[in-house]
This record gives sequence, structure tokens and C-alpha cells, in this order.
Amino acid sequence: MIDETVEKKIVSIVGARPNFIKCAPLSREMRKEFDEILIHTGQHYDYEMNKVFFDELRIPEPNYHLDVGSGSHGVQTGEMLKRIEKVLMKEKPDLVLVFGDTNTTLAGALAASKLHIKVGHVEAGLRSFDRLMPEEINRLLTDHCSDLLFCPTKTAVENLKREGINRGIHLTGDVMVDALKENIEIGEKRSKILDELNLKQKDYYLATLHRAKNTDDFERLKNITDAFCEIGDLVFPCHPRTEKMLKNFNLWAKLTRKIKVIKPVGYLDMLILEKSAKKILTDSGGIQKEAYIFEVPCVTLRETTEWVETVEDGWNVLAGVDKEKIVKMVNGFEPARKQRDVFGNGCASERIGEIIGGELQ
Repeated sequence: MIDETVEKKIVSIVGARPNFIKCAPLSREMRKEFDEILIHTGQHYDYEMNKVFFDELRIPEPNYHLDVGSGSHGVQTGEMLKRIEKVLMKEKPDLVLVFGDTNTTLAGALAASKLHIKVGHVEAGLRSFDRLMPEEINRLLTDHCSDLLFCPTKTAVENLKREGINRGIHLTGDVMVDALKENIEIGEKRSKILDELNLKQKDYYLATLHRAKNTDDFERLKNITDAFCEIGDLVFPCHPRTEKMLKNFNLWAKLTRKIKVIKPVGYLDMLILEKSAKKILTDSGGIQKEAYIFEVPCVTLRETTEWVETVEDGWNVLAGVDKEKIVKMVNGFEPARKQRDVFGNGCASERIGEIIGGELQ
């Protein structure tokens, strides 16, 4: 007989900033009912991109830190797969949770499915329909080997059904709404970032840039940075890889003369910078969504987006890397209507906890 008094075990696998944000509210929910084991792959390995998020998001110390670090997609994903598999064979969990669309996400899902352990994918069903994006491949493969698919939007549900996935789909809302609701008040009390940078509310533009498609191509990167320089009143927390490529392409000196380039900031500071900006320019999926929730117009430096609702609602425009279009959108684009409640009401973690509780009975 099965002893139903034994606590069910869940392994949550994280490794990069977007994973941390999604994991934080859900981890607190999981620990009410389950024994949660946290694996950190080490995909992001410097303090600004890693430990500061654990501290600010109040994520428990990982039970395992795999120290994978950087590398090509194949090398990094393969090394994670090998190391995660060892932990899963030791811990023998009832369910593995993976988050979003990073290499960590895919490695965790593959390792678990090959060991016949149930996989739950938080933020399932997103599609940009651009298979040149590594994240798109990660999403597709993770969804197709997951047992429980926790979808943030109705569009995500429809995407899965079109691909022939008909079981285990749950419309839960977005855990990032939970995270924003939990943390924006804390940020407003604690963050001094506006004073430190001598910024005023709604008096500056905020930019982020990290995708390899944009940073590793000289023409694309030059077009974007030329646009940044022309726009002017712009704050740019610069990702370490982006800084490296800007210097390699001899674009760093001009950029730092024209705009305010700063080191990456913590989660709470970033929320305040986002909420207080007059517009956001980004190639990040998560920041497009955060801009929408904060009611800040967004100019996306990509040709496609997985967050189609933000575009349909008129709060996000796809400018690609055309300098003139970027500048025009920053100067002229304004949302035409109020937003819809497309990402849920901030109770996604609770809903996911209920579904998992029923599944593991």
C-alpha cells in the first residue's frame, strides 16, 4: 500500500533571471504542501544576474548548484542535462517543474522525461513562430515532453492545441503578475535607483538589449545603438554579453557619451525603472509583458513577439532594428486604448498549486 502521509516531492529547476522571477511566487506556494527541492544550473553566474535576484525575490537557497556557467547552446544544454539527471536519479521526485524558455528549461524537461518523471511547464504554449530564436526551440521541445502545461494566456492554449497537444493543458494566468504584485510595493519602499541616477518619473526612456540575434550582428547592433544615441534621454542597464559585443564592434565609446549606460540592476530596481519610464525599448519577452502590466508603452527591438496580446492591445510595437522606425516609434507611438486583463489577476501560483495537488494525489 502507498503511504499517503508521505509528503510528495517536487524538484524546481532554475538557472537564469526569467526562471527566478517565475519560480519565486510559485516556490512559496509549493512549500505549503510539498517537499520542494531547488536546483540552480548556474546558467547565469555573476552576482548581478544571479544572487541578487534570489535575495530580493526571497527564493530559498538552492539545494543543488550545478555551476554549469556559459558555453555554446549545445555544450551548455548538454552539460546541464548530464548534471540534472544525476540529481533526479538521487532525489526521485514525483514532479519536475521548469519555467519559461531558457536552456535550463529544456535540459530540465528532457532529463525528467527520459527518467519517466512527470514534467510541469510554467509558461507553456508561447510561440513567436521564429525558429531562429533559441528560445522558440526550447519552448517547442519542452511543451511536447511535458505532462502538465500551465498556460499564461488563451493564445498559449490555442497554440498548443494547434500542435496536437490536447492533454494536461491548464489556463492559469501568468505567475509574473503574481511576482509583480508581490514585489512592486517592496520596490517602491526600498529602491533608491531614481535618486542614484538623478532621474525623474516619466522623464526618461529605458532600454534593454541581450538577444544574440541583435548583439552578435554588427549591422543590427549598430542600427540599434545609433537609434539609442539619437533618442538621447535613455537609461540602458547593459547586459555583460552586450557590453562585450559593443566593445568588440567599437560602438561602446560613442554610446556611453550619448546615453546613460549603467551596470545591470537587481529585480526591485528594475521594476522601479520600468514603472517610472515614459517608454521602454527592449528585445526581452519578460520586459514587454512587465511594461504592459505597468501601462508603459513598449517598442520591441524584434520582428516577432511571443506576447502577441501586448501588440493586439496597442501597447507594444515591433520596430525590429530599423533605426528610423525605432526613433519614429519612440517619438510618436502612443497606445490608443485601455488594456485588457489578458495575463490573469495575480493568482496563477495558487491555481498551479491546486492543479498539482490534484495531480499528485
